[in-house]
Amino acid sequence: MSHKSSIHFDISERKVLLRIVDIAAVLGILYLVGLVFDFDYFKINARHWVWSIVLALYLTVFATIFELYNLQKASKYETVVQNIILTTSLTVLFYLLTPFFTPTLPENRLQIVYFFVAMNIALFIWRYAYIVLISAPRFFKRVLLIGNGEEIVTIIASLQKSDPNYKVVGFIHSGSSNFKRGLFQNIQEFKVENVAKTVQKEFISEVVVATPQSDGMTVALYNQLILLLEQGTPIREYTQVYEDITRRVPVQHVDKDFYRYFPFSRSNQNKLYLFLHRILDLILSVIGLTVGLILSPIIIFGNLLGNRGPIFYTQTRVGQNGQHFKIYKLRSMVIDAEKDGAQFALKRDARVTKFGRFLRKSRFDEIPQLVNVIKGDMSVIGPRPERPIFVKELSEKIPFYEVRHLVKPGVTGWAQVNAKYGVSQEDALEKLQYDLYYIKHRSIFLDISIVIKTLSTIIFFRGQ
Repeated sequence: MSHKSSIHFDISERKVLLRIVDIAAVLGILYLVGLVFDFDYFKINARHWVWSIVLALYLTVFATIFELYNLQKASKYETVVQNIILTTSLTVLFYLLTPFFTPTLPENRLQIVYFFVAMNIALFIWRYAYIVLISAPRFFKRVLLIGNGEEIVTIIASLQKSDPNYKVVGFIHSGSSNFKRGLFQNIQEFKVENVAKTVQKEFISEVVVATPQSDGMTVALYNQLILLLEQGTPIREYTQVYEDITRRVPVQHVDKDFYRYFPFSRSNQNKLYLFLHRILDLILSVIGLTVGLILSPIIIFGNLLGNRGPIFYTQTRVGQNGQHFKIYKLRSMVIDAEKDGAQFALKRDARVTKFGRFLRKSRFDEIPQLVNVIKGDMSVIGPRPERPIFVKELSEKIPFYEVRHLVKPGVTGWAQVNAKYGVSQEDALEKLQYDLYYIKHRSIFLDISIVIKTLSTIIFFRGQ
């Protein structure tokens, strides 16, 4: 067997690497351009250090909005090229429009072209190097999975889908029941008696245990894992790995004693955070409603032609602590959409009007909910508020569904910007996983990240 490197980068390390080198590459090439050419618009020195900080800030924000730090997309050069151009275009534009913090426009306007082209070249070269080197198989994280064979396929698919550099080399079946080995054509099975030898032979970077103590975690296996731990091999529990990689809480694998798994964020009781969160709610609501007023002529005209009926509609939703409230939205469906009773909206729902589809894709239909935010029924960021009938139905089928009502529902949220359009119980489960992750890790930084991701959703027209 040929030697394979055990060097790898975790998700957080790769995202930090991308951000740092993006900034370093751009500043580095601008410094070189200043040395080689007559380029005095952007200077890197002790006198103008603020310019570099402002440029780095703009670059980071717009690169986040245009998904340059989405690891699945960061490994595809065609997508990266498009997103780099969008990022640099907005970065340069905002940099030019804020001369109080940035240099005044140069007399020779050609220098702006140098500025734009240099930034693109720096990012193109660095991101190509990242795809060829860092995203290459030699840097994959090689993982050995220990678990029940019946669940191996689902576990492996969920992990590798979220992190393209996460490579499950093989598995050890620890359960007592038989399973169909035909499902594992591309995944090697190893013997439970030789865990240490397998780790050494296959250059394993991490062992993931996905078996409960009552089902396969024998004393012999436990002792082998302790020995590996003493030798420096990282050993982690599956739910912890799943949460770190997918940014979701795997409720389907959590026992009834959920308090062991949900040490909810202290921000939920932190008065300073709650105050800042409320201030953020009010600021974003005022901005959003102002945008809504500006767009109101278009919305009214579109409603007259495409919807032909009331512009607004209200509906009862479940809020914090299970309290009911009336939600306000722009109508996007036909007037008698629920003449046959309440039902989930489908992905290509025939009840949605043509103009209503535009409202949903652009997320303009959510603007009136900002009135609910100002009233205190909702927050800008939180789990999506559902109707009482659906909450009752899902609570009976999905464990911990009611936990999402510990915080105020939101206009947008971690589930809304990450999960696909939900039309089934499985989709509702996925969204719940994201909602619980938000409740567990709630912070002002996560809130800002959701706002930025929401802007990305609007720009790329991915509303639901």
